[in-house]
Parts: sequence; C-alpha cells; structure tokens
Amino acid sequence: MTDPGKDAEASARRGRRLKHIAFLPSFITLINGACGFLALLFASNAQFTMAGYLILVAMIADVLDGRVARLTRTTSSFGGQLDSLCDAISFGIAPAFMMLLLVEHHLEYLGLGGLDFSIHLGRVMIVSAIFYAMCTVVRLARFNVENEEDEAAHMNFTGLPSPAAAGVVVTLVICHQEVLPAAVDEASRMFHIFTITALPLVTLFCGMLMVSRIRYPHLANQLLRSKKSPPFLLAIFSAVLLILWNIHAALAIGFCGFALVGVLRWVIGLFRKPAAAKAPPSE
Repeated sequence: MTDPGKDAEASARRGRRLKHIAFLPSFITLINGACGFLALLFASNAQFTMAGYLILVAMIADVLDGRVARLTRTTSSFGGQLDSLCDAISFGIAPAFMMLLLVEHHLEYLGLGGLDFSIHLGRVMIVSAIFYAMCTVVRLARFNVENEEDEAAHMNFTGLPSPAAAGVVVTLVICHQEVLPAAVDEASRMFHIFTITALPLVTLFCGMLMVSRIRYPHLANQLLRSKKSPPFLLAIFSAVLLILWNIHAALAIGFCGFALVGVLRWVIGLFRKPAAAKAPPSE
C-alpha cells in the first residue's frame, strides 16, 4: 500500500512551478558554465592555454556566485542545482577533454605514435578522462545530498573539491604550454615526454581523490573566519613572491600542493590511530 501523505507531497511537488530566480547569482553561475563550454571549443582547436585560462575564470565565477547569493540573501535550491550543472561542465568535462586532446596531439607531434607504449597510453588517457568526468558528477551529486545550509559548517570538504581537481589538471596543461615550447635540447624533450605520459595518471588520481572521504579544508572560510599566526603570514607572503616570479608555476604548485596536503594528512592520521589505540590510558 502506498502512503497517502507521500502521494500528496509528490503531487504538490509536481504542481509546484518556479516563478522567480535570483538574477545576479544565477547570471554569475551561467558565466561559469559558459567559460567551461568555451574551453571545450578552444581545446578542440588545440588552443590549450586559452582553454585553461577560461577554466580559471570559471573558478572565479564559482567562488563569486555563492558569495553574492549569501550577501544578497538569495540562496536557493535552484541556485545550488544550477551551480552543480555548470561545475560538471567547467570542472568535469572540460578538463578531461583538454587532457585527452593535449596528450593525443603531442603524441603525434613527438613522433611517438608508432611506439608500443603509446597504444597503452592511449587507452589510459581515454579511461582516465571518462573516469575523471564521472567522478566529478558523483562528487557534485554527493555534495548536493550531504550539503548543509549553515555556512558555519562549511569549514571542510569531504573529498577533493571539483574546482581544485580541475585546477591541478588545467594548471599543469598551462605550464606545459607556456614553459615547454622554448625547450629544444634532448633533456627538455624527455621532460616533455614525461609530462605527456604522466598527465593521464594525474587526472585519474584527481578523480579518485574527488570521490574519496579524505578531508580538505575550505580555504576561503578558514582564511576569513579565524586569526592567523606570524608563520602563516610569512607563508602567504612567500606565495605572493612566487606568483610574482612565475604565476604559471605558482598556480601549478598551489593546486598540486593542496591536493597532496589532504593525502598526507590522511596518511598521517592512519599512523596516529594505531599509536593512539596502543597508548595506555591516562590516570
């Protein structure tokens, strides 16, 4: 037998119509999705640097839309769902597509198409691209289900956030395009080959981190909501100097470092748990 109360609730939900939406936050969210779509177009024309910059612009829009919605008190379920759909394009499909085309393009450019390992690498890059995109969708769906409305609860993420995962892939692509074109000697060529070979594995690893239960800090909330020590300020100053020295390297180091910090904290936690269990109880 069906529950009459649930039937009535489902009927009311079907009859509900969305009459109003918050314009400014939704418009910023759509900019996020548009940048992701444009990144796909530029990547399909082998303009990988421009595609990477568009993904970075999408990240800025992704940060702004939530902030604007909270400042204007126009947060809504519609905005959350729209944000996830645009994130799936900008931080899921677009980075995976960029990686796929970049590796394929440079395998042909470097004359590696006839080597045996390039066949296996081709399979790995296809699997990793699909896996990464699907992990992004799962990550966003899980976030929507587990998300809490209270902003004070958003101090940590479960799993690597999709913008951070996209940042790892995209900044490595940008560094590859900006740094390696000047390389002409054999050592640089070998490094070029290593980068192309490693990128599908990095993408696969980022996909795994997104659906993991590893905790990652919400940097924006933690930076703005608590007082900081002098060493922390020195670290921020050093980061600014690194950005001024080489912004491409700074972005790649920042995103890769953020992804690895969560893994290191998780590994340290695994070793601490057995030690805490063996420790004698304090009297």
